[in-house]
Parts: sequence; structure tokens; C-alpha cells
Amino acid sequence: MTEPAPTPPPGCPAHAHAAPLYGPRFQTDPAQVYRELRAAHGPVAPVELPGGVPGWLVIGYRELQHVTGQPQLFGRDSARWNAWPSIPDDWPLKPMTAPVPSVLYTEGAEHRRRSAAVGDALAGVDQYELRKHAEEIADRLIDAFAGRGEADLVAQYAHRMPLLVLCRLFGLGEEEAPVLIEGLLTMLDGGPEAQAGAMRLLAGMERLVEEKREWPGSDIPSRMLAHEAGLSEVELMWDLRVLLIAGHQPTSYWISNALRLMLTDERFAASLSGGRRSVGQALNEALWEDTPTQIFAGRWATRDTQLGGQRIAAGDLVLLGLAGANADPAVRGADGAPAEGNRAHLSHSYGEHGCPSPAREVAEMIATTAIEVLLDRLPDLRLAVAEHALVWRPSPWVRGLVALPVSFTPGYVAG
Repeated sequence: MTEPAPTPPPGCPAHAHAAPLYGPRFQTDPAQVYRELRAAHGPVAPVELPGGVPGWLVIGYRELQHVTGQPQLFGRDSARWNAWPSIPDDWPLKPMTAPVPSVLYTEGAEHRRRSAAVGDALAGVDQYELRKHAEEIADRLIDAFAGRGEADLVAQYAHRMPLLVLCRLFGLGEEEAPVLIEGLLTMLDGGPEAQAGAMRLLAGMERLVEEKREWPGSDIPSRMLAHEAGLSEVELMWDLRVLLIAGHQPTSYWISNALRLMLTDERFAASLSGGRRSVGQALNEALWEDTPTQIFAGRWATRDTQLGGQRIAAGDLVLLGLAGANADPAVRGADGAPAEGNRAHLSHSYGEHGCPSPAREVAEMIATTAIEVLLDRLPDLRLAVAEHALVWRPSPWVRGLVALPVSFTPGYVAG
């Protein structure tokens, strides 16, 4: 799959037919964009990010596994990006690509040291206590709208529930949650305030590290501080920001995307009257069909090479098309759907930078609890608008709804 890069034909620039990963068409129907890219270019396609910034989008399942499994060819350190001289300081997507001193951009032994602290701290989360906290928080959030007969399950529930659970796991006060949500979403949307949102999020983590250094507890930051990896305060601050983003954003949209599926697909109608088996099925299918992290930036080629029939130059940006790879016909059945129960999607990425197992377990517990408690409390939940009226966030990175308006019979509100 990887071999010396051929010389491109004269007069045929690599990105002459690049597809934009932005705009109304990509926002509303990225799956169709991926199908067209696959038909036109194969498993690796030339694409353009906002501002005319070029990249390669990997939408082949095997090719994505190859990229994420070969760090010596496709490195994580974005400092090697050959486009940096032409990237303006105020580029909205800079917070998701600029090299920072976090575990995300480390490589080799340094990555293993930092990721060990992250993985071990997450492995220390008590699953029984996690479920208990998640149920309490879910009930409290539902209490706030259960008596009204209507709600927006994105703003009032799916965005808040994972972050409030993470605040508990981080030893943070829940009053921090609104500020953290605002900063995180502003950064991920990639708009003009993205960099300011990223800095607000980082400032919150800096305050948290200072507090835990002074008053450690039985929480994730305290376990990371005490870890044999010997993280500095700067390293811990950046790595906690990674954990917060990676723990909140995918879990939040996983919940809302699975709920959208259950509210619009008749195969899951039984779950709305108290069924249990379909919750896990809906969560798994949501990862295949509308994975929350649809594109991840990224990897950077360490040398000239070839991938999926494309010439990749040293320093080129290679974007991980997780949603596109999940839709690769090579891993789908004859009907275009994954086999029931198949969990071999790439929504958690792959390789040494993939989501660690303890993190996946925490996310699945939060998402499962969120949906089960909601359906227990509001069993006749129904979509309050036509399915085609639902609006997706204008982000190249995430696949998530702006709002999920629902109606229901007003239910019991505790105390």
C-alpha cells in the first residue's frame, strides 16, 4: 500500500479537483459527498478546508487503518505540516491543527509516557459509581423539563449530561459546566471565535490543575498528578483539555445521534415504550452511520509516499475520514449496512492514538445511561418537528445536530 511516490503528470496538480469540506451541501449530506469522492478518487481524496487549505481525506477502511497504524510514515506532530507558511494566524481551524504540548501531538516514547497516565487515570474510574452519578445527573436534567411536555434534547440534555458527569470525575464544580460547554462548542465549530473558545477552555484546566496540586482527591486529575509518568503542570493542563474534549464532544453527539435514530427509524420504536435491547443497537448503529467525530485532523506524512493511488508529499495533511471509512462498501453487507452487532467501526480511530479502552467504557456507560433514564422517564417521547427540519452543526469535524426538539406527555418531577 505504501511505496515510493510517483512523479505527478505535468499539468495535473494534485488538488485541482479538491472537494470542499464546508458549506451547506457538506453540512446537510456528508455521506453523499463521501460517495462522490470515493467514485471520483478512490479511498484517498483531495479536499479543501475553509480558507482554501488543502488536505487528503482518507475514506478507505483499510487505508485508514494503514495510516493510523504506521506512525513512522504518518506522524501525529503537526509541526511538520508543509502548509504552515501560508496559514493565517486567525485561521478558524487552527485550534484543531496547531501543534500544542498535549498528548495528542506526541510521538514514540513521549506519547507512551503521556498516554499511560491518561489510560491509567481513566481505568481508575469505578463503573458502579459512574453509573450512579450518571443516573443522578440524568434525572436532575430531566426534572428541569419533564413537566413542560417539550424540550430540546441537545441543549438541555445531551450537551449537558456528559459534561456534568465529567465535571464530577474531574473533581470540578458543576458551576464550571456552562463556561466549559460554551468554550468547547465555539472551538469545535471552527468560526471566528474558535481560538478564543479554545483559550477559555485551557484557562479552566489551568485553574483545575492548580487546585488539585493543592487539594488532591479521588478524581482523574489527582490520579494523573500522582502517576509515575511524572507529568508537569503544563503537560497535565493540556492533557486534561484533551480528555475533556474527547470525553464530552463525541459522547454528547453520540447520545443525540442515537436518539435521533430511535425517534425517526421505526425499527427502534419498541425502545420508546421501555425496551432495553434496542438502546445498545441504536448506539452501535449511530457510530456506523453518523459517527460524532466524522473527520479527525489528522496525520502528517513524514516523507514522500503513495496512499490509495495518490501521491502524498512529505508534510502533507492527511485527514482521518472516520465517517467515510465506516461507509466503505468493502466492510458493508450486500444491502449496504453493517452486519447487526458488528462493532468493527473506526469511530474510535485506530492504532496507538486511538481512543483507549477505559475511555470507551466511560463514554458507553454515560451514553447508555443517558438514553435509558430518558426513556424510563418519558416513554412516549416523539420528534416535535419533521425529520428534514433537523439542522446539523456546520463543522468539518463533528457530526451532530444543532437541536433535537421533542414533545411528550408531561411527566413526574422529583421533589
